[in-house]
Amino acid sequence: MGRVTVRRPVRMLSAGGQRRRPDSLAAEEPLEIRVDGKSLAVTMRTPGHDVELAHGFLLSEGVIGSSADVFTARYCDSLDDQGRNTYNVLDIALSDGVPPPDVGVERNFYTTSSCGVCGKAALDAVKLKTRFSPGASAFAVSPEVLAKLPDTLRERQRVFASTGGLHAAGLFQPDGSLLTVREDVGRHNAVDKVLGWALLENLVPLAEAGLLVSGRASFELVQKAAMAGIPFLAAVSAPSSLAVELAEENGMTLVGFLRGETMNLYTGEHRVLAAN
Repeated sequence: MGRVTVRRPVRMLSAGGQRRRPDSLAAEEPLEIRVDGKSLAVTMRTPGHDVELAHGFLLSEGVIGSSADVFTARYCDSLDDQGRNTYNVLDIALSDGVPPPDVGVERNFYTTSSCGVCGKAALDAVKLKTRFSPGASAFAVSPEVLAKLPDTLRERQRVFASTGGLHAAGLFQPDGSLLTVREDVGRHNAVDKVLGWALLENLVPLAEAGLLVSGRASFELVQKAAMAGIPFLAAVSAPSSLAVELAEENGMTLVGFLRGETMNLYTGEHRVLAAN
């Protein structure tokens, strides 16, 4: 498995002078995801939790709906110049009876660490219909709980603390407790890892959980949440216009600019309880 962080020398300049010191960087390596031996996507990710990432990716693309839809997941066909496995190719074998991915799921280009859908050929291929509609969920949370979530998430970001270079995603419950947290250089990868964890724990659909992300709320993150049946997405930064439209279309609650006691409610206000 590749390293999560990499140490590099750096020349640090400041008002007080300059010095050389080692610096920790978040690792970024490609991961090729194959399904039944056929290449499906290449994403730039932070190594670790790759099986979760692949499961979450396939869930958010509508290929699978439960852990039983996957027969095996194994690393293959990725050797360095010394013949050692780089663990950068993961092949997912679907269970009998599970249809292969549609052609529209295939990426025309590699997926960067900042964009989860840019390789899709057309918007119609990007927009997916969830099998776990989140609109009917009774999940609700108070403003007081929401206000504390970013700090709770940051406390669990161990790699961010040493590098300052990773996004994070976490699943939270109405009382503010976090079910799990994952970090990655790509915000969509962090979400896929969280969704993959939930799938492997047989918690999907996630009708009784919210998703918290450390950055902005983009279209693809709302879609990933909807594909897992998540009714509530909270982000510490801004949402995009398409993210708000998609959240409203799916009956989801979308909170942006979640910073302490300040937050914007864009859709699904009924899931944010009246302040005490």
